[in-house]
Amino acid sequence: MKFKSFKSHATSFTALVAVMLLMAGAASAQQNLSAEEVAQKAEERVRQVLGASERSFTIGLDFLSKNQRTEAKQYFNEAVENFLKADLSTPALEGCQRLVVETVFRIEYPANDGSSRSLIGETSRKCGWNIKADVADAAIRAMAPVGQSLSSQEAQSMQGGFGEQKHEISPLDELAKLELTREESDIDTPQAREQFRLIESAVSNRSLGFSFQVHPMIQQFINYYQGRGRSTMATGLYRSGMFMRMARRIFKEEGVPENVVWLAQVESAWKPSALSWAAASGLWQFIPSTGARYGLKRTAHVDERNGFEGATRASAKYLKFLANRYNGNWELALAAYNSGEGNVDRAIQRAGVANFWIAYQFLPRETRNYVPNILATILIANNPNQYGFGHVKPAAPLVYDRVKVPSSTSLGFIAQAANTSVEYLRYLNPELRSNITPPESYVVRVPASKGNDVLAKFKSANSAPKNDEMIVAPVVKTTYQRPADATPSSANVGFRLVKIKKGDNLSKLAREYGITVSELANLNGFDSVNAPLQIGKEIKVPVSK
Repeated sequence: MKFKSFKSHATSFTALVAVMLLMAGAASAQQNLSAEEVAQKAEERVRQVLGASERSFTIGLDFLSKNQRTEAKQYFNEAVENFLKADLSTPALEGCQRLVVETVFRIEYPANDGSSRSLIGETSRKCGWNIKADVADAAIRAMAPVGQSLSSQEAQSMQGGFGEQKHEISPLDELAKLELTREESDIDTPQAREQFRLIESAVSNRSLGFSFQVHPMIQQFINYYQGRGRSTMATGLYRSGMFMRMARRIFKEEGVPENVVWLAQVESAWKPSALSWAAASGLWQFIPSTGARYGLKRTAHVDERNGFEGATRASAKYLKFLANRYNGNWELALAAYNSGEGNVDRAIQRAGVANFWIAYQFLPRETRNYVPNILATILIANNPNQYGFGHVKPAAPLVYDRVKVPSSTSLGFIAQAANTSVEYLRYLNPELRSNITPPESYVVRVPASKGNDVLAKFKSANSAPKNDEMIVAPVVKTTYQRPADATPSSANVGFRLVKIKKGDNLSKLAREYGITVSELANLNGFDSVNAPLQIGKEIKVPVSK
């Protein structure tokens, strides 16, 4: 298929958007502009957004045609981000943005149905672009083969997308160096004062599902995100859609306030491949030792810190442990998630009180920024219209089937069976460290509704796992409703201190006070249910209110 240019569409498209902006142009009217001037300014702004996105997209196609896939990905991402940075909210521009996102996705992870070809043409037409036919065709030729029947050997070596998945820089590295400007630190403007009252209201009515102390630094980080950090926030709000359903479900199951999932936006910008200078990795930025402590394997074959469900559950469990350790103080729990319990314990000891803002001066610089940053992110995410991000629509949730495959299975074989690319399988399974599954039966994620096709391929090849059922399980979807308090036990259970006597251990005390040994261990900050107890010391036990 060849693509025609669509210059004639550009004029009508921008004129239509200009009329829509004119109807909502009260702000411009204050500048005493005529209707014609308003329309001209609106049309020019729309042209700028569309033109910038078209230029980035076209450069991406050119790099892809030369098989320079890393550079192509950079410019395709830029094409999407141009819409997020524009701060224009019209149905037409939002429709164009969605098309660009879908087209980039299908270019990076092509299905064997030719959909990438038609999407480039549709995007060019509806966005009023002028994508050259030769540029589009050259890029398509550089993509993975379409509609071909591959042998097992060819399938094993088949590559798609923009190359091998690599780690990306964690946003925490920038956070460690961030210094707020004088303007960002000013909370005495009319807008800042009004928004500060919103923080006080959210805390007093517990609408976020947990409590925290109101502090000016939270508003200062809101100021930052409304200014030079705007594109960072917009991109994070967009990417959050891919993982939000899964994260909220797991946090709820683990008894952690669901809004705490926004920690991942500050930790990784919702990128499973994020890697920090401290070797923290994944959506939830576990360092190797903490990941291992919560059951995340790190072998020559997998690094489960980069996975989805397992890493999310480990994060929720760790956060619950930290909240219990600090008696439900979420500022201290978040601080410890960032810098470790030892640093927070020492800061509390030096401050003389278990209060984040009093212990603040004794914490690492990154941690001092980290906690108010997360609280600001939670507030913005829960009220994006109030803070100027109502135009950002979250990405569609990732959906997939999960299939158990035999040991050491080639992703090329699975890709052929699922009619997808190896690169897309790597995208769905970021914990895999190569194109071969581990040397034991392993559950991989495959595109939604393709699980049965993969099963059929293995059965026909007579290579199903021995003594183990193969499974096809779709990802679980949930509908989120903001809770009044996502920690149900907090309203019904209190605590008292008892002295440890000779012969006491966690198992004995757990039976005596009617809770599980793991709950008692978490309540008191022990790493293990077998942790030794010191006679004469005090330990917290539950008591019904």
